[in-house]
Amino acid sequence: MSDFLRLTPEAAEAEVERPAPEKVLAGDPVFTTWNAEERDGLYCGIWQSTPGKWRITYDEWEYCRILEGRSVITSDDGTAYPLAAGDSFILRPGFCGTWEVIETTRKDYVIRL
Repeated sequence: MSDFLRLTPEAAEAEVERPAPEKVLAGDPVFTTWNAEERDGLYCGIWQSTPGKWRITYDEWEYCRILEGRSVITSDDGTAYPLAAGDSFILRPGFCGTWEVIETTRKDYVIRL
């Protein structure tokens, strides 16, 4: 294993899944994840979702950068955070709300449990 890893979909095998049915509020979102790094509670890779809306609850800390597409994350207090290519953000443990993908969205991420 090299000490350098370029973060591209070729860095990992794609995993395809959907959010739990009880969390889905609209559409039929499909997630594709390329988890390139996993060690000691740290995860790093690329994630993509097709349009839809679902409930989110974060127990982990996550840094994200939107690579393409448009989404809106809305906290339970009603604050909406529109996101598009180039936007970076952190979701901290305890964040609850919804994620709505308007246009298929791809992000890179670093998660710390």
